[in-house]
Order: sequence, then C-alpha cells, then structure tokens
Amino acid sequence: MRDQSQAHRGADRPGIWHLVTGEYPPDLGGVADYTAAVAGALADTGAEVHVWATGDEPSPGAVGFLGRVGVHRVAGRFGLAGLARMDRELDRFTGPRTILIQYVPHAFGWKAMNLPFVIWALTRRVRRRDDIRVMFHEVAFPWVCLPLRHNVIAAVNRVMAAVAVRSCTRAYVSIPGWVPQLRRLGAGRLPIAWTPVPSVVPEEASATAVAARRAELTLNDPTVRLACHFGTYGPSVTRALGPILSELLGRRPDVRVVLLGAGGDRWRGELACGRADWHARIIAPGALSAPLIAEYLRACDLVIQPYHDGASGRRTTLMAALANGVPVVTTIGVLSEPLWSEGAVAAAPAGDPERLARLALHLLDRPERLAELGPAGRRLYQDQFALRHTVAALLDL
Repeated sequence: MRDQSQAHRGADRPGIWHLVTGEYPPDLGGVADYTAAVAGALADTGAEVHVWATGDEPSPGAVGFLGRVGVHRVAGRFGLAGLARMDRELDRFTGPRTILIQYVPHAFGWKAMNLPFVIWALTRRVRRRDDIRVMFHEVAFPWVCLPLRHNVIAAVNRVMAAVAVRSCTRAYVSIPGWVPQLRRLGAGRLPIAWTPVPSVVPEEASATAVAARRAELTLNDPTVRLACHFGTYGPSVTRALGPILSELLGRRPDVRVVLLGAGGDRWRGELACGRADWHARIIAPGALSAPLIAEYLRACDLVIQPYHDGASGRRTTLMAALANGVPVVTTIGVLSEPLWSEGAVAAAPAGDPERLARLALHLLDRPERLAELGPAGRRLYQDQFALRHTVAALLDL
C-alpha cells in the first residue's frame, strides 16, 4: 500500500478512491461489472483504488487484488457487524477519505431497507469528515397499487435516499430522471452530475471471430437474418419481448432469433410455444464471457431492446449494442433522455409491442437504413456514454 500521505493530488482529484458496492466480481450483476470497470479506469489514471464489498475476510487488513484494484471483502452483508468491520478497516487509511458508494437499495441487503447503511455513510461524513459521494444507479422502489406491502419498501427507500443525499458532498445519477426525485428528497443545491452507465462488454471484436459467429448462427445461409435481444429475461421483459419476437418468427421464415444473456436458454421453450420449427430458429447460448457477447452482438443484423420505462443511460445491455455498432430497435418512455429521439436508434413508444415489431420488420427490409443506424449508434455511445466520460466527471475534468 502506498504512503497514505499521497491521499490527495488536489482537492477535487484524490489519489486514493474507496468504492463501496453491494456486488463485485466474481459476483454477477450490472453493478458488479460497472464498479469493476470504473475501478479499473480510475486505476488507469494513476489513482490508488480500493473496493469494499460483501464478504467476511478472516483477518484485519486482508486484501485481495483484481488487477491493480485492492478488494476488501469485510462488509459481511452490510449488517451492523459488517459495517463496524468496514469502519475499522477504512480508518487504517489517512483521512479524509474519498468514498464513492454505488447505490442500489436492494444491493445492501435487509430486503432493500438497510437504513443502518445510509446512517453509517452520514456518520462517516460528520465524524470523519470523509468526502462521501454517491452514484445513484436507482433511487427508490416505485409506489404501487398492489401488493400494498411493497409500498413499505418504497417508503423506506425514500428515507434511505434522503439520508444518502445528506451524507454526500456530491451525487451522480445514471439518468437525469433521478435528479428531480433527489431534489424532492432534500438534495437542495447538492451538485448532481449525470454519469451514464457505460458498456461493460468490450467495444471491439476481431472480424474473423465475428464472421465465425455469423456462420454458426446462420448455418452458413447468406439469406438468414439475425434478430437479437440481450438481457436477463425476467417476466417484465418477456411480456414485452415475446409478442415482438413471435411476430418476427411468424412473418419472416428467414429470421433467426438470438437470445443473449443468462436466462435466454430457459425462456427459449416458452417463446417457441411448442413449435418445432420455431424452436430450431431460436438460439440461446446461455451465459457467455463479455468478449463472446461482443462477437455475438456484432454478428447480428439488429438488436431489439424494449424497456418498459424507455431507453436510457442506465441500461448496460443497450450500451453494449451501441458500443459495438449494432443497429438498435428500442422504446421511448418516461425515463428516456431526449437524445434517443434524434435518429441514432430506431424507436417506438414503450408499451406498444406491435409497433415495435412492425418497425423491426421494416428495418429488416431496408439494409441501407441498418447500415446507417449501426455507426450512428456507435457515435452516440462514444459522444455520450463511453467510460471516459464517467472518469472525467469523477475527477472533475
């Protein structure tokens, strides 16, 4: 560990960063991948980076390293004992420390109602004078009509977020849509920066590898068109995605569907609806490494990504497609930023799967439009969402 006197290069660009997260590789999840990407990018700037995550290290001061990032698994499940242990270990570093919390309510256990965690953050700010920063991937569970017990979670989440904004010196949000909610919860004049979530899938793949994937998926038939979805296939996704892909399979015998992401292999049978001909045209390779995902994405003609609240800067699956220059068909909804309506993606209103299906079918007959969308999406990604923008915001560049 470097001499702690190197803790700060300047008031706004500390040389040592402490990232607190509810998940970190080898844990699975978007926040885990995002935190690893940010930690690595900060380390690339010459900063010393430590990640504080779930786990019970056997001895004080125990630290593992993933690349050049120190990983401290001392927080347990962010219960009282884990928080006390993390407190003691953080105090081994010269203060004031810069602590960046990757905030998702459910990531810190306690059924998404971990009030002690946010009180811990406020205490660090008040007693230790630490520079607490919070990246709000999400803010709070939404209010619902049924079941009513979920509104208990929604209420506690809002109390948690209110404490979190009072604990931090600045906040970051994955989408601008979270800003008004944070202001209502007491953020006041707190500096809040939009730092979209970048792709956690590589942005490059060799032409030879992509050609091999294309041949594998099309069975070397040049007339086959490949429509892909990348995601996790939970019920809220499949309800919207099912009618769209069924329309493509039913109306276009030349279309094969690629279900990328964990869970696609489980959903494949439901989508096929018992039809052997459809089952043969649905490919679900299951969980893949990030480099393989990039190869499969690039092998496809288009990617269909419907979101119930619309395309936004917090969708890592959408970012992966854009970063790899794959034409995107998606939705515009209540949380979509205005830039999604500027032509870099093909979009239909959220909640209208029939219209999205028609749009995808139309594009499959217009290869010249697909050839425009792919590069346009990649330019949008580089201009707005690439990881360097996140690092610049964190370092106040």
